[in-house]
Amino acid sequence: MRFLLVGAGVIGEVHARLITSLDGRGDLVRVADRERERAERLAARFGAEATDDIGAAMTRDDIDAVAVCTPSGNHADLAVAALEAGKHVVVEKPLDITLEAADRILAAERASGRTVAVISQRRFQPAPAFVHEAITAGRLGRVTSAVAESTFWRPQEYYDSGGWRGTRAVDGGGALMNQGIHALDLLVWMLGEPVEVRAFDACLAHARIDVEDTVSAAIRFASGALGTLTATTAAYPGLPVRLAVHGDQGSAVIEREELTYFHTREGQEPGAEHAHHQAPVLPEPAGQDSIDTAHRDQYLDFLAAVAEGRPPLVGTREGRRALQVVLAVYESARTGDSVALNGAPACA
Repeated sequence: MRFLLVGAGVIGEVHARLITSLDGRGDLVRVADRERERAERLAARFGAEATDDIGAAMTRDDIDAVAVCTPSGNHADLAVAALEAGKHVVVEKPLDITLEAADRILAAERASGRTVAVISQRRFQPAPAFVHEAITAGRLGRVTSAVAESTFWRPQEYYDSGGWRGTRAVDGGGALMNQGIHALDLLVWMLGEPVEVRAFDACLAHARIDVEDTVSAAIRFASGALGTLTATTAAYPGLPVRLAVHGDQGSAVIEREELTYFHTREGQEPGAEHAHHQAPVLPEPAGQDSIDTAHRDQYLDFLAAVAEGRPPLVGTREGRRALQVVLAVYESARTGDSVALNGAPACA
């Protein structure tokens, strides 16, 4: 598949590397950026052409798919233009920063008949995939609660490095919208349909930004399960994402990209409920970072989805749902009230 990469920043570089690592199934043909010199630097590294005319690049016949790697508030405009030009789309998270913008992408996807994948690569890591399969198979029984933690560190220089970073108008949010959304997506993937949110947020360790660097939220799901979420970029020196899922028949914990605990009642003798079970050993490609491998696997799933005419594992529906919860967290933190989702009534 022949790709146009839009956005030659840090994330764009990651996508360029991924596209060119797909064992000949992906070809990076062109890099587009409004700053032509930046496009030329990245294109030269990967043997592609460079342009600053994004609109014209999208209409070319030698392009099959567009990877959108620009600031979050620009995602919908670019994704819709690509779909209207008949291209498939890979869009970095978040889908956009408003539901109205996200819905424009969904409408263009339906009208075009093309495929859109939203980056959420943690679903493709072995440990989350194993836990999700265990939940689906009923091995944890009724899932009752989960805890997701995205405790990262970003120095002040990170926010000062681009005029759009830390701005609600273009960045859409802070520690949750841009970093914690991955942990949130896993939480929703494990527990199902979210129906109510109550949250607090704050900016505690950074200056000159109008978004949060710390947020804490409680989420109620349609099943009755309760989830808690912490997202921060103010936790020096930063820790990997942690996820714990609990049910009335078992529990699972993911730490440092690995399944560190998995304990179920299945096959146990009576009275052995508290025996410690070692987590199963999951396959991991030797010499490769789990996140990098998962990111590549998401691209492979996108290619397979296009070839098979099926939705990708993480498509616009999943991307919109994650965005909806993020925005509900922000609304609850702003108003101090619970926010209901999907028409569900908030608890008094």
